[in-house]
Amino acid sequence: MTEYRGSTVYDNEAFFDQYTKRRGRRDSPNNAIEGPVMVELLGEYEDARILDLGSGDGAFGTALLEGGGGSYTGVDGSSQMVEAARASLAGHPKATVLHETLETYAFPEASFDLVTSRFVLHYIEDIESIFRSIHSTLTPGGRFIFSLQHPLTTSSFASKENGERRGSWIVDDYFRTGERKEPWIDQTVVKYHRTTEQYFTALTEAGFRVDTLREGHPQREHFSSDEEYERRLRIPVVLLFSCEK
Repeated sequence: MTEYRGSTVYDNEAFFDQYTKRRGRRDSPNNAIEGPVMVELLGEYEDARILDLGSGDGAFGTALLEGGGGSYTGVDGSSQMVEAARASLAGHPKATVLHETLETYAFPEASFDLVTSRFVLHYIEDIESIFRSIHSTLTPGGRFIFSLQHPLTTSSFASKENGERRGSWIVDDYFRTGERKEPWIDQTVVKYHRTTEQYFTALTEAGFRVDTLREGHPQREHFSSDEEYERRLRIPVVLLFSCEK
C-alpha cells in the first residue's frame, strides 16, 4: 500500500471521492465538532485580510468572505483541492488560491490580519518553522486560529486496524513524538504526533500569545443521532488554538 505525505493523498482519485462524501456528512467531526468551535473562535473579522493554510475545496473561504472578510488567500498542496477551491471561489474577486505546500509557500511579511488552518498542521514535520512564518506574516495584533487532530488520536492509530469506525481508542507512546502512519480510507497517510504541551510551547516560542485552547466538546444539537453523539463523548478528536501576535 502506498504511503502518502502531506496533501498528496488528496490527489488520489478514489481517496478524494470517498473523503468528499465523508466530509459532507452532518455527523462528520468537521461539521459536528470542529466547525462550530471554529466559528465561535473566529468572532468578528470584518475587512480582515485572511490567509487560509490548507484551503481545501474552498467552502471555508467562501464562508469567510461572505462573513465579512476583506480578502482571502488560500494555500493548498493538492491539485484537486486547488481546482475545486478555484471553482468555488470564482465569483469572488478578492479571493486567490495558490497551489503551494505550507513548506514551499513564501509567507509575505506583515501582510495578513488573520491566519486560519483547519485539520492541516498534523501533516507538518517542522511545526516550529511554520509557526515562525505565520507569526511573521501577521500584522501586529493579528490572530492565528487553527485546528488539528487531537494528540490522543494521533497516538491511537493502532486501534484503527480493525476498521474506520472505532469503538475503542488505545492510546500508546503518547510522549514518543514524531511520524505516525494512519490507516485511512484504504490508504496509509503519514502524520506527525506531538503532545498538547509541545504545540503550546512551539506557539509561545514563535512569539504568540495563546488566548484559547479548546478540545471540541461535542454538543447534541450538532448530531443526527444519540448514538453518534454518545460515541463522540468518549475521546476528544480535535484540538483548537486561538492565538495573537
